[in-house]
Amino acid sequence: MPPRYLALDIGAKRIGVAVSDELGLTAQPVLTMEVRRNRRDDLRSIARLARRFSVTGIVVGNPLHLSGEISPRAAKVQDFAAELGALTGLPIHLWDERLTTEEAHRILYEAGYARQQHAPVVDQVAATLILQSFLDEQGRDENHPRLLSS
Repeated sequence: MPPRYLALDIGAKRIGVAVSDELGLTAQPVLTMEVRRNRRDDLRSIARLARRFSVTGIVVGNPLHLSGEISPRAAKVQDFAAELGALTGLPIHLWDERLTTEEAHRILYEAGYARQQHAPVVDQVAATLILQSFLDEQGRDENHPRLLSS
């Protein structure tokens, strides 16, 4: 059975969540979580989702600057990812997410959504794009999976 992954697009206000299908080929949107005051609540909710979908790893969008340098947001996301890995015991794969939110907005525009309709779904579309990119890379390089951080 192929590995199944959960993917996260972690923003300041929302966390988009996606999961790979059971064949490990495609990414499917799951939900958008509102970020809560207590970070531990968010971590526990994501851990529950990881158990519910029986995932073997979590892919976290890493919001680097366009130059590839670590942004202040990326540092926060990496801390969150490390805590999530410690809580779940699952490998965490940091994945370059540069421009995925812009791509998600473009997809929503093309699907006929007005800008004010994007907020509830743009983060899960971005999480789906992050996960699909990760899955595509895994498929290209099955003998050498790219574990960026664990």
